[in-house]
Amino acid sequence: MYFFSFITDLYAQTNQAQPQQPSILGLLLPFILVFVIMYFFIILPQKKEQKKIEEMRNSLKKGDRIVTIGGIFGTIKDVRDDSLQIEIAPNVLITITKNAVARKLEKK
Repeated sequence: MYFFSFITDLYAQTNQAQPQQPSILGLLLPFILVFVIMYFFIILPQKKEQKKIEEMRNSLKKGDRIVTIGGIFGTIKDVRDDSLQIEIAPNVLITITKNAVARKLEKK
């Protein structure tokens, strides 16, 4: 008799309603929130900074003092489409790409 009551209890447990599975939106919501936070705190500020650097490089003109990414200080002697000719010492000229300019030095 005990065996039959065990089987009926087991059968009753298996026929109970199964817990609902979480929705796809509920599973993806944490990933979406992480992406939104990363976009506003990491990606967007980097885009703004890159835009400022690009504007600075496009505004370079003859006579500006600059520092290259490699740490070379110089004065612009000639501006071309995608390159600059800079003087790093008296009568020593080198040609660099505009992308090699790290920053423009302010005149004193």
